[in-house]
Amino acid sequence: MDQKVLVLNGDYTAITLCSVQKAFVLLFLEKAELIAKSDGVLRSVSKAFPKPSIIRLQRYVRVPYKGIALSRHNIMKRDHFECQYCGSTKNLTLDHVLPRSRGGDSSWSNLLTACSRCNHAKGHRTPQEAGLTIRQQPKKPTLSGFLKLSAGTLDENWHAYLH
Repeated sequence: MDQKVLVLNGDYTAITLCSVQKAFVLLFLEKAELIAKSDGVLRSVSKAFPKPSIIRLQRYVRVPYKGIALSRHNIMKRDHFECQYCGSTKNLTLDHVLPRSRGGDSSWSNLLTACSRCNHAKGHRTPQEAGLTIRQQPKKPTLSGFLKLSAGTLDENWHAYLH
């Protein structure tokens, strides 16, 4: 039951992910409609209900898009929890590509995940000066891309709504 359900707005744009339980409540209260079901059923004492994969809210909800929050966890999630210099998954920290001591800011395009060994070897230098290559250039993720990362495993029904 830790599976996620894709929630679409009234205009069929993806807005978030929720738990199967939350999706079922929205369906039961007729605040959403079932767009696609996944394998399995939800059972009550007397009835069986299809397990939702995608639901659409009955009414359009205005969602003020503020972007994805810049946080340590979200940066590591974007970088797949691995060092962007050597690929290690141990002792991860955040690294400023252009060090703060040299005017670098804390932004999506200047922060990346690095292991403590690579971060220490880089020091107050740029990756080029330290002889390090970045595996994937840091950039701000899109909402649909971030929903894909948050979901873990993607349901094949979602591909039409997450471009």
